[in-house]
Amino acid sequence: MEVKSKIEDIIEMTRINELLDKREAANAKKPSNVILWILAVLGSISAVVIISYLVYRYMTPEFEDDYYDDDFDDFEDDFDDDDFIKES
Repeated sequence: MEVKSKIEDIIEMTRINELLDKREAANAKKPSNVILWILAVLGSISAVVIISYLVYRYMTPEFEDDYYDDDFDDFEDDFDDDDFIKES
């Protein structure tokens, strides 16, 4: 009976070793989780930044009157060309 129990122990140990080898092989094939998490966090942050910028640009009104003024004629009326012409 001792021989039978020793054989069963050996078979059980080989099964355990096979399972451990399979587990180690599966872990070796996986990419590093740290790099994956870093890339996921950077991607989500950049997506939030881009969306918020686009919403800001859409919601902010652009007033052309602030940047472009049609009243340039008033500035030109202040100066006469006669003042700049030298008489010889």
